[in-house]
Amino acid sequence: MNDILHTPLYDIHCALGARMAPFGGWSMPIQYSSIIAEHLHTRSAASLFDTCHMGEFLIKGPDAARDLDRLVTCDIASLPQGRCRYGLLLNQHGMVLDDTITYRLADAEFMMVVNAGTTPRDARWIKGRCSPGTYFEDISSCTAKLDLQGPLAASILQPHVAIPLASLKYFAFAKTTLAGADVLISRTGYTGEYGFEIYIAAPRVAWLWNLLLQDDRLKPAGLGARDTLRLECALPLYGHELTEDRSPACAGLDFAFALDKDFIGKDALIAARSRTDEHRLCGLTLAGRQSPRAGHAVLYNGATAGVITSASFAPSLGHAIALAYLLPACAAHGSRVQITTGRVLLDATVSPLPFYTKGTARRPPSAQ
Repeated sequence: MNDILHTPLYDIHCALGARMAPFGGWSMPIQYSSIIAEHLHTRSAASLFDTCHMGEFLIKGPDAARDLDRLVTCDIASLPQGRCRYGLLLNQHGMVLDDTITYRLADAEFMMVVNAGTTPRDARWIKGRCSPGTYFEDISSCTAKLDLQGPLAASILQPHVAIPLASLKYFAFAKTTLAGADVLISRTGYTGEYGFEIYIAAPRVAWLWNLLLQDDRLKPAGLGARDTLRLECALPLYGHELTEDRSPACAGLDFAFALDKDFIGKDALIAARSRTDEHRLCGLTLAGRQSPRAGHAVLYNGATAGVITSASFAPSLGHAIALAYLLPACAAHGSRVQITTGRVLLDATVSPLPFYTKGTARRPPSAQ
């Protein structure tokens, strides 16, 4: 068994009294105070998340763009410098190896951000399929990442950085300095709120964490709140909504597929899109606070019709919600289903996604 990994902030999390637990092979903070309090603070003010466990790859060379276009589902050729794009790594059967964000650092230089638990496998997959002249490096161990998320993010971060953050568009990034340190700041987010990802050399991340938390408006938040925030906004999580066992054609991610180019798994993806009997990823709203768990079966007219992939009490909404893959017969909005937990049956209604629609992620600071 591999030893559990620690981010450079592990000792700081322990000193802050965080509840730590394994996630993707890493010991990560789940919560500091309570998941609900950290969730609501992110929605109303701003929170700081340790995301140093994520993987980062550097890919460059004259054939780098062509190689990445073949590897990921999104369009890399048209990606401008200074912008980033969400896409999927598929195997030859059209199943998801990982979901990624690719940054175009220069005309022939890219950074790809991948999930923690899949980083070693992703590195082997990508490196083994790049052209001989394409340089690949796993820079995860020397790269640290913090996510500063919430409507007050810009006002908290702006005093420390050398660029006007208001000019940074959604899914754009810039290299700059932060209190004299070299950083890359992007604006993608995984909470539904306005915010930034800050990439910095790993030896400096503890200094940066402490510097930012000197602002009383900013609080640390753990992966518990990060999960409830992303679930309210119906953002997929690898290993739950996205797996090697189900086609992403069923996940509502058409925006991430550039079907006018060739990429690994494209033919299988197109075939899956044409099937009308496949399960579809749907939202479920429950009346009370009790939520099911991933893996619980969904029943329609007493028969199994799907499976829960993610579920939780939604602090912003005051009731439980879930994501589930459902058969087409019960996937229409308003359909009534039941979820069997093994003990009780929970009534649920198929509802539109996202569940939470008041997020500030796409709004400029002036509109907040």
